Order: sequence, then structure tokens, then C-alpha cells
Amino acid sequence: MKVVLFCGGYGMRMRNGTSDDVPKPMAMVGPRPLIWHVMRYYAHFGHTEFILCLGYGAHHIKDFFLNYEETTSNDFVLRGGRTELLSTDIADWTITFAQTGIESPIGERLRRVRHHLDGDEMFLANYADVLTDAPLPEMIDKFALRDAGASMMVVPPQSSFHCVDLGEDGLVGGITAVSDMPLWENGGYFVLRQEVFDHIPENGDLVADGCAQLAKRGRLMAHQHRGFWKPTDTVKERAALDDAYTRGDRPWAVWEHGGTAANVPGARSGSGARA
Repeated sequence: MKVVLFCGGYGMRMRNGTSDDVPKPMAMVGPRPLIWHVMRYYAHFGHTEFILCLGYGAHHIKDFFLNYEETTSNDFVLRGGRTELLSTDIADWTITFAQTGIESPIGERLRRVRHHLDGDEMFLANYADVLTDAPLPEMIDKFALRDAGASMMVVPPQSSFHCVDLGEDGLVGGITAVSDMPLWENGGYFVLRQEVFDHIPENGDLVADGCAQLAKRGRLMAHQHRGFWKPTDTVKERAALDDAYTRGDRPWAVWEHGGTAANVPGARSGSGARA
């Protein structure tokens, strides 16, 4: 199943005051950028056909894959001056690099790569800067059995703030952590059918337009996930993930936890490699 990744945003909250144009998906977590971790997650479950919706700083993403160094994250033998890899990361990946505009909303980016989906009834889509250990095969299988146009993963609120129950007399009736409230946030990791394109106007948004319209028609599913899920919107969040990686605390790295795509229920196989 093809995977569309949105990786063309500016990522202004990741800036450190410099004038660099490195896009957020290229922020490093361990020895590899965020987008690599997201792609390895999908590849673990057998989904190795990727369509990258590029925009701001696209050349950084292109250069990373065009000059990909397998020895950074794989064991190898140096014999007679030649490198013999003992394993590989991306040898079986197919990666389509599509420029989808600098200012385009996510819905418009998706519209602009529709022709790369070859009319597939179902496909996957996600942001390129959020990590999880969610059970992808389960999400896909549940969606495949339902008559719905889209599925999105939802997670508990991530805010550390508190909500205040305020009476008309100005007295506080109670204080509740946002994370303890019966609310759910969009967590990405979409499973979509072609129907979603019927509800995304030109320069529209995937969630505010496409998903919202499907919800009104009772055709939007949600997969509730209370496990690991971390966005990377700020320098602090990226640093926290990097520190966790260094400590060996990386639940999103499902490829390190045993098992292969071949024996994961619901896994789909990909095809060849091109860039």
C-alpha cells in the first residue's frame, strides 16, 4: 500500500534563529532524520512505496536519499577496501519525490500527488514529523472492513496545561489537567480511500475540509491510541526524542523490537526501488 508523507512545511517553531532552510522532517533523532524514522515504521509493516510531498527545503530531503549512506545504521564488513553490508535500510523502498508547492496546505499537497496513487482504492498518509508505536496492521484491517472514506488516529491531549472551571461569581469550581479531559486530538496516521478527494477543494486542507466533510456524512473513522505518540513541533520536543534515542528508549522503533514484515498480520509487500 502506498504511503503519502507531507514534508513541505516551514517548521518555524524548530528554528534556532539561523537562516538555514532545513525542513522539519530533516531534524535529527539519533543518526537519522525524523522522516527516516517515520518511513522505517511503515516499511517494517511491509509498506515500502513512498510518495513524498515536498515544499520548503526540498533539496535537503532529496540529497539525503540520493546520497544515502547505509553504513550509518547498518553493520558491514570492510574487505579489501570494499564495503559488504550485512543488512540494509532502503534497498527495497520505492520513493517518489514530488514538489507540491511552498505554501500549499496539506489537502492541496495530497491533491497534487493523486496521479501517483495509480487509482489505488486505499492508501496511507501521514505527517513526516510524528512518531508512534501504534498497531498499523490493526488500523488498516479495521478500516478495510468498514464502509468509510477515511480513518485517522486520535490521541489524548498532549498539553501540560490545566483547564479551570469558572463560576459566574469568579470562584473556581475545579481544576482539571487537559490530558485528563475526555478529549481526543488528531494524531495523523491516516488510512484513506479515493473518496477523500471528493471533499478537498483546491487549496483545501485534509483535516478541516476532507475529514470534516466525511465526518458530517458519518464516513470518518477514528482509531484511539493511548500508547506512544510524539509530535516534533519544537526544538525541545526534538531534543527530547533525541535524548530518548541515545538512552535506548525508543518505542517508536518497532523494527528493533523483533518480528519482520513477513510475519506481521496485515502487512503488505512493496516493490522495487527508485528515487
